[in-house]
Amino acid sequence: MKFIKKASSIYYTGFLSVALTFTASAQNGTSKQFNQPGYYQMALGDLQITALSDGTTPQKLNELLQDGKPGEIKQLMKANFQSDTLECSVNAYLVKTGDKLILIDAGAADAYGPALGRLTSSLEKIGYKPEQIDAVLLTHIHMDHIGGLTKGSELTFPNADVYISKIEADYYLSSVNKEKAPKEMKRFFDGATQKLSPIIKAGKLKTFEFGNEIFPGIMPVASPGHTPGHSFYALESKGQKIVFWGDIMVSDVVQFADPSITSVYDYDRKEAMITRKKALADAAAKGYWVGISHSSFPGIGHISSDGKKFKLIPINYSSNGIGQ
Repeated sequence: MKFIKKASSIYYTGFLSVALTFTASAQNGTSKQFNQPGYYQMALGDLQITALSDGTTPQKLNELLQDGKPGEIKQLMKANFQSDTLECSVNAYLVKTGDKLILIDAGAADAYGPALGRLTSSLEKIGYKPEQIDAVLLTHIHMDHIGGLTKGSELTFPNADVYISKIEADYYLSSVNKEKAPKEMKRFFDGATQKLSPIIKAGKLKTFEFGNEIFPGIMPVASPGHTPGHSFYALESKGQKIVFWGDIMVSDVVQFADPSITSVYDYDRKEAMITRKKALADAAAKGYWVGISHSSFPGIGHISSDGKKFKLIPINYSSNGIGQ
């Protein structure tokens, strides 16, 4: 792994002109606003990878997480200085491979309030326009990953094919499945129809089966549980590897410590737990990079383990003066 360099030093690129913020709670309960980076670039072999911030959204972890032992979630949050409501990052990733620009997930746009919808602004900061994107690879069909695909009936990325696993598309585009779904899950079907219908009308939706590369060096990996056809994307170049995990994790501090803790957004809680444990163990054993949609921006790092618990070792860009 190497970092993009300028004047022989590692550099961190860019802040949004309209500051994206997250809230950090101090021990005295007060909060302070910090600038959140808009993009971060790194290289993986011959690939250039850019983490893009879509902004943040508040999440009440004590209501969002479940299946922990009595008091466990609250204890883990307190031990890691997390308040009940956490500003959750929404990250997407741009991959430049040869002459292709490939976006992994599309952000939320205006689906969850004004602090999100910054993806195209982050993209423009690195010199690209939405119409230059060749493909969008979706990890799954939830609004914070597909919301940015359209603005009304207009395509945000008009020249891009949009890829999703066939299992995922078949499930969320089915009116029969919507009727069978629990009431609280029906909105995901509505979101799929709203955001994917213009893509389908334009002939841009491409579904895939697992087991074959979508583009050279880019392999979708079945990772069911959070949704039926949830996809990881594994990228390899010159012996280096990164796997984009989508929504395997909602809270680093809680689910790394106890991967059996699940989310109310999980389609199949047991299957999500199994997928998460396997992914954590594999990444820790093999030492490749991971990219996580809702870990603090840029959401990239390595996984370590003491044999019982896991930990995210985030990519180190402290030498670039962030927060100064």
